[in-house]
Amino acid sequence: METTYALDTNIIIRYLRKDSNVRSSLHDAVTRGCDLVIPKIVDYELRRGFRITSAPKKEEAYAELAYKGYCTLAEMDVHSWNQAEQVYTDLYQKRLTVGELDILIAAFCIENKCTLVTNNTKDFENIDGLQLEDWSVD
Repeated sequence: METTYALDTNIIIRYLRKDSNVRSSLHDAVTRGCDLVIPKIVDYELRRGFRITSAPKKEEAYAELAYKGYCTLAEMDVHSWNQAEQVYTDLYQKRLTVGELDILIAAFCIENKCTLVTNNTKDFENIDGLQLEDWSVD
């Protein structure tokens, strides 16, 4: 079974900025038959950014990727929300702080057995059971 990759906001931003490492890794994943998903939380983060900036070409490129391209948009189900509660509790007990949206993204990935592709591994490295990859580096 091939890996399912969930793309974090910062990786998609790098893709939109034509980062060669990210584009190459994405193309490689597609070539290998891997599934690419964008959690709706990431979609929300990106679309709210488009609302406050003037970047129509990037917004159009994102729409191609997310709605007509290689990726599938994915909602959180009740199991992912329950997983988010567990992630939050685990971090709280360790006295670690992670942003709420990052907790939701991580929980989605854990519950759906996705590898999270991010270049912000520091925010996610203390979350048990989360698989990470950074496509922004060689």
